[in-house]
Amino acid sequence: MAKTEDLRPFGNPGSDDFRVEAYPFYLINRLANRYNAAIEPELRAIGIDIPTWRVLMILGEHEPVAIGQIAKSAVINLSTMMRIVERMADAGHVTTMPSAQDGRVTEVGLTDQGRATLTHARRVTAPLYDRIIKGFSARDFARTLELLNRLHDNLD
Repeated sequence: MAKTEDLRPFGNPGSDDFRVEAYPFYLINRLANRYNAAIEPELRAIGIDIPTWRVLMILGEHEPVAIGQIAKSAVINLSTMMRIVERMADAGHVTTMPSAQDGRVTEVGLTDQGRATLTHARRVTAPLYDRIIKGFSARDFARTLELLNRLHDNLD
């Protein structure tokens, strides 16, 4: 088996040998920005934006969810998330209610309209997802998810 070159030193911003193409966070940010630029027109065409789509996707897995947890999952600060949820409630996508366990916590759930919008958003974004993962084997894909989660967990 051929030995793989150790590129980790080239990704260290403190190294004199630093190369941006070996810096994983540059690559992750570049990927996220390109993905958002590609998906935004698809979402706009159905009347939603990326933050709304993130919230719909989170609630589509489990609801109700506390606003703070949605903010954490969506990687959006709490005050911004509160404005997003308020806008979504005004648009008829979500409802808010005090938590049964802690009245100080606001939980968010999908309305029927929100579920319909989520279904539509999933349908229009699926072709882009299929295009992006084309050529990835099941093993490649699972390994990619594992490595991204490991980078995330190492930040704790």
